Amino acid sequence: MRTTLRRPAEQPARLRLSVALIGGAVALLAAALVGVVVGSVALSPHDVWSVLAAHLFGGRRPDVVADEIIWQIRLPRVLLAMIVGAALTTAGTVVQALVRNALADPFLLGVSSGASVGATAVLLFGVFASLGLWALSVSSIAGALLAMVLVFAVARESGQLTPTRLVLCGVALAAMFEAVASFLLFRGNPQATDAVLFWLLGSFGRAAWSQLWFPATTLTLAVVYLVFQARQLNALAVGAETATALGVDVGRLRRNLFFITSVVAGVAVAVSGVIGFVGLVVPHIVRLGVGSDHRKTLPVGLLWGATFMVLGDIVARTIVAPQEMPIGVITAFIGAPVFIILLRRGSYRYGTAA
Repeated sequence: MRTTLRRPAEQPARLRLSVALIGGAVALLAAALVGVVVGSVALSPHDVWSVLAAHLFGGRRPDVVADEIIWQIRLPRVLLAMIVGAALTTAGTVVQALVRNALADPFLLGVSSGASVGATAVLLFGVFASLGLWALSVSSIAGALLAMVLVFAVARESGQLTPTRLVLCGVALAAMFEAVASFLLFRGNPQATDAVLFWLLGSFGRAAWSQLWFPATTLTLAVVYLVFQARQLNALAVGAETATALGVDVGRLRRNLFFITSVVAGVAVAVSGVIGFVGLVVPHIVRLGVGSDHRKTLPVGLLWGATFMVLGDIVARTIVAPQEMPIGVITAFIGAPVFIILLRRGSYRYGTAA
């Protein structure tokens, strides 16, 4: 009797970490340059370098108009897009590992919608007005935390979280939060409604230097913590039982990850509005490229997520020029088909794409 030996299934080719990082850095720099150059006023890479040299190294002052456009308008916008793209990708990566669900992200789970309710309350009714410049961020974070707690509380069944139930609960609660935001818009100041509606769809049009430091600092602190916890994240992604057997305090780790995800997503919503599907699409692409090891996905995701958002913002600014399309519309056009493909393939359990 002959025995037929089966060849082991071939593993998909992975990029080396150095290649993924270098390629991501080059792509990000190229996208950033295009983002600063492209616009209603034609500029050249030489104009960009002249402005940067003048401000950073004390070079000869460039043309006043070019200086104003590049340094005060386009460069802060590109940098904010980088920060938000990296933040949403990081939040999506953590949520997917936390619930072992490749379809999870802050937008689909209602976290972004919860943050938008808090931000809308500030913009229309002056909630937390005594906090001054911090009001929007604090309210967004509070809304994101509330949404995260509600989604996980409702989705749990007999102490377990199933991927399908989690996504369905997230979609339902996201719709509820969006309804609350719409009610606030209806009851709020009519003169501010148009601006808030545009903001709710996502935009970097109001980017300024003063907006950058807080989300950048929050993202940096979150990523540093997550990188140090990468091995525990890997264990948790395999399963709570496995993580516990390896000595991971699963309860404490989950609480920390809930908090970090809510803060990162809330801060991103506070400065850019609701931008969906970035936390779904980019982490999935990253895992296809470098695998599921969080020691790789976290740093690579920062670069690729930032690049994705800068490119999306370029499209938003140019596709209907001289008008501007909300960035959330662009990401939805990309993310919704990806979501459907993942759902039809059954790739909802974390790691199936990796």
